[in-house]
Amino acid sequence: MSGQETPREFTAQMSVRAGRWRLYVVLLNTTERWPEHCFGRPLPVPTFTERADALKVLGFEPAPGAEWAWTEDTERPGDLASAVVLIAATRVRSWTGAGR
Repeated sequence: MSGQETPREFTAQMSVRAGRWRLYVVLLNTTERWPEHCFGRPLPVPTFTERADALKVLGFEPAPGAEWAWTEDTERPGDLASAVVLIAATRVRSWTGAGR
């Protein structure tokens, strides 16, 4: 064994807040602040490259074979007439020891 620690995997999510996309890494079971990146421009959805670059700045990279999955929610839970909120998620791994 080389003695290198295996990178930890986490979930990165992306959603819209105040008309701008934000990407954050969910660090469960820790008191650490979740790393977050707010994209500087309003809609449209950030490209795959922009998302990968933002993850890199936060100290993460997409896990091998990971894909972005998109889900819908409502702005007001339980109100089917509410505006739709899109949430994207993917698996990422830490390359800086974040979340250890």
